[in-house]
Amino acid sequence: MANEIAGRYAEALFQLSVEEHLLEERKAEAEVILEQVEKFPELAGFFRAVRITDDEKKEALDHIFAEFDPETRNFLKLLVDKDRMYCLKDILKEFLARADQKLGIEGATVASARPLSEEQLARIKAALEKKTGKQIRLVNRIDESLIAGIKVTSGTTVTDVSVARQIEDMKETLLKGGIR
Repeated sequence: MANEIAGRYAEALFQLSVEEHLLEERKAEAEVILEQVEKFPELAGFFRAVRITDDEKKEALDHIFAEFDPETRNFLKLLVDKDRMYCLKDILKEFLARADQKLGIEGATVASARPLSEEQLARIKAALEKKTGKQIRLVNRIDESLIAGIKVTSGTTVTDVSVARQIEDMKETLLKGGIR
């Protein structure tokens, strides 16, 4: 049910943003809001608290997001009025997915055993953009089980050039009768 609700509100925000030619701006604002809600779980708790009045919640929204477009703040206030703040993260994620699709942006994850440098990430991003013809939003995720190397996931494509994968390939080869 929450996903259905999130989808409806995300679609409404998306359509409004497209109609007003403010999709990129609203996307940037949604990313900031999502980041803040994920970074500060007490913020989400504040907006779900029953002892805090809706007017206090709306006043807090105006204060916290004062620099944002008034329509973005009004959207958040609507969620307060309709008791939908519990869906905020899902709504924002749905909205961002729709916005990315419309703007031709594809998310990709590069898993590595240690954090990659900005230069390494830039090279991987450039290669993916050249390969897909889309703008790439790249995230570096740490996975120590890879030992070394990287595993890149973009859309439904996975490219695994990790040492863990190479060890697994050697193991399979040996189990099938060895190297000849």
